[in-house]
Amino acid sequence: MRPLLCLALLGTATALMAPPHLQLRRPYQIPPAQMTPELQTALTLNTGLATIGTLAGQKQLTPTGLVHAWALGVILWSSFVGWRGYSLCVLYLVVGSAATKIKQKQKEAQGIAEGRGGARGPENVWGSAATAALCALYGFRRPSLKPLLAVAYVSSLATKLSDTLASEVGKAYGKTCYLSTTLKRVPPGTEGAVSLEGTLAGFAGSVVAAAYAVAVGLTPRQAMAPVIIAAFVATTCESWLGAGAQGKVKWLTNEVINFLNTLIGAGVGAALSVRLFNLY
Repeated sequence: MRPLLCLALLGTATALMAPPHLQLRRPYQIPPAQMTPELQTALTLNTGLATIGTLAGQKQLTPTGLVHAWALGVILWSSFVGWRGYSLCVLYLVVGSAATKIKQKQKEAQGIAEGRGGARGPENVWGSAATAALCALYGFRRPSLKPLLAVAYVSSLATKLSDTLASEVGKAYGKTCYLSTTLKRVPPGTEGAVSLEGTLAGFAGSVVAAAYAVAVGLTPRQAMAPVIIAAFVATTCESWLGAGAQGKVKWLTNEVINFLNTLIGAGVGAALSVRLFNLY
C-alpha cells in the first residue's frame, strides 16, 4: 500500500504545482488546440443527426457510411463554408439519393442499379465529397483564398450532383444512349454512355447547386456561370474516363473516377473565376 500511497501523494502534489514554462523554438512550436464554437456546434449537430438517423432506420447510408458522413459533416460545418456549404452537401445527398430510386426495380432487372439499394458507403462519401472537404480544410491554411475556395467547393458538388442526375435519369429515361468517345449507340447504363435526357437532368442539377450557393450567400451571383460550365466540362471528362479507362486500369475504380471528376470541376470552376470572369 505504501508505494501506491506515495504515488497518489506525488500525483496530487504534481497536479497542484504550476507547470513549467517551456519556450519551444520554431518550427517545433505547436499552438494549443481550441474548441471553437463552430466545432462545438458541428460535433453536437452531426452527432444528433447521426443518432436520430440510426434510430429512425435511415437507409441512405450504410452504418460505416454514416460514420464517415459524420466526419465529413464536422469538417464542413466547422470550416469557413459553415452551414451554407454544409447544407449544399446535404442537398446533394438528398437529391442524389432520390435520383438512385427512380425506376429502381427496372434498373435492378437490367443489372444497372446502384449496389446496396443505393445506400452510400465510405467509398461513396469520400469519392463524392473528398474534394469539397479539401477545399474546406485548405481555408484554414490560406484564409485569403476563401472566396476562390468557395467557388471550387461549390463547383465540386455541382459537378457530382450533375453527374449523379445525368447517370440515374439517363439509365431510367434515356431512349437513345451513345458512348461519349465514339458516339456509337450503346445500352443504358454502359460506362461512359450519355443521353439527351440524362444530359439535360445533369445540367439542371448543376444549375440548382449553383443557384442554391448564391441564394444562401456562399458564392456571388457572378460565380454561377463558372460553376455550371465547370460541372459540364468535368462530367464530360468523367464520361470519357469511364468509356476509355474504367475496367481497363485496375486502380481506376468508380470512386476514384468520382474523385477525379469533382477535382476537375473544382479546378475548372476556380480557373474560370480568375481567368475569364475576373472574380478574384
